[in-house]
Parts: sequence; structure tokens; C-alpha cells
Amino acid sequence: MIGKIHSIETLGLVDGPGIRVVVFMQGCPMRCIFCHNPDTWTTDSGLEMTKEELVNFILKYKNYFGIEGGVTFSGGEPLFQKDFLLEALKLCKENDINTCIDTAGSIYDVDEILKYTDLVIYDIKALDKDKYFVITNYKIDNSLKFLDLCQKMNKKMWIRQVIIPNINDNEVYIEELASFIKKLKNVLKVELLPYHTNGVYKYKELNIDYKLNSEAMNKDRCLKLNEYLNELLKH
Repeated sequence: MIGKIHSIETLGLVDGPGIRVVVFMQGCPMRCIFCHNPDTWTTDSGLEMTKEELVNFILKYKNYFGIEGGVTFSGGEPLFQKDFLLEALKLCKENDINTCIDTAGSIYDVDEILKYTDLVIYDIKALDKDKYFVITNYKIDNSLKFLDLCQKMNKKMWIRQVIIPNINDNEVYIEELASFIKKLKNVLKVELLPYHTNGVYKYKELNIDYKLNSEAMNKDRCLKLNEYLNELLKH
């Protein structure tokens, strides 16, 4: 079985605990207005690798993982290539590698994949179904079903949310987000990520319209909202 890989980060420090190899996979059914990697949307491009080639590459860095580190499969949407992902995860576990997937849960029938996943980084796009569709051009249903599956399988989770000026950069939304997260179990960490414009140039190169007309999110403001969110989660 062949997988399509966009790129690989060998010593990642932010996409999961510890030092990790981060595998960015090709393919995503969503078209998020703030996406900075439109070059991952399709599987028409990317490096072709077998599961053995990929895991052998990951194993080169296993000595750096320590107790917490491992591999994180990101994208794109890693679940878009769910058959290849499953086989890669199985092989990782055979080699005693800690596994994580960074996903929006756009594909939900992934019980087998979660059996071989130690941590799920779950990306929240929006809480309201109409706003979710505006932001992602995708219905929220699959994401909620995926989240429900994670809860049923008692998966450890990190929660992430991109904060965009004039869309969700306010205390009211943060309070709604806190209420949503409080209903979840096994949440180890919550992060608000500031929207940035670093990937806008890619849209021009790919001749794709960039639909979000917004300045980058002020990092200090995002940090304060993150602190407010974590305070709310304590109570």
C-alpha cells in the first residue's frame, strides 16, 4: 500500500508531547478559509511511500523521543488516507512508537485507527453548525461523530482552536468554547492558535482564491484569550 506524504518534520516540538516526527499527509475534504496549506488538499502530489519506508524513516529518530515523544500524523487531514494511516499506525506500535493524530475528525468511521492511536489532537473549527460550514465548506456532523467516538474509546486528547480576528476573538465565544470542552473527558491540554497569513502566497502559486480577508491575529490578544479559557476550565 502506498501513501502520499506532503512533508516530514523530524524534530517537532509542538504537535504532541515531547520530541516528535511529524508526518504531514496529503488530502483533505475540508476547505477551511484560514488554511495555510492548500497544497495538501489533494492527493495528486506528494512523496509516495510504503508503510515500511515511512516507519523506517521514523525509526531513525526514535532515540530522540525519550519517554513522551513519538510520531504525529497531521496534514491535510490524516484520516483522508485512512487505510494507509491504519497500516502505518500498526507498524509504529509494533516498533513501540508513541502515536498521535492531528485531525478535525472530518472522517468518523475510524474505530480501528483509534485503537492504535495514543493521543488525538482535535481541531475545533467552530461550535455552531452554520458557522462551521462557512469556515470549512463542510458539515459539522462527521466531526461531532468522531469526537463522540473518541469519548467512547476513552482517547486522550489535546484540543486546538484557531482564533481569527472578528470571527471568534471575543470572550463570548471563549465562554461557549469552555462550556463545550468541559463536557469532554480525557482532555490533557487546550490551545488557542493565532491565525496567521504565512500561507497566503501558496494560493497565488496554485491559482486559488483566498477567501479570508483578515489581518493576522494579535499574538498577545490570543494569549490573553487562552489564559481566560484555561481559567474558565478550572471552575
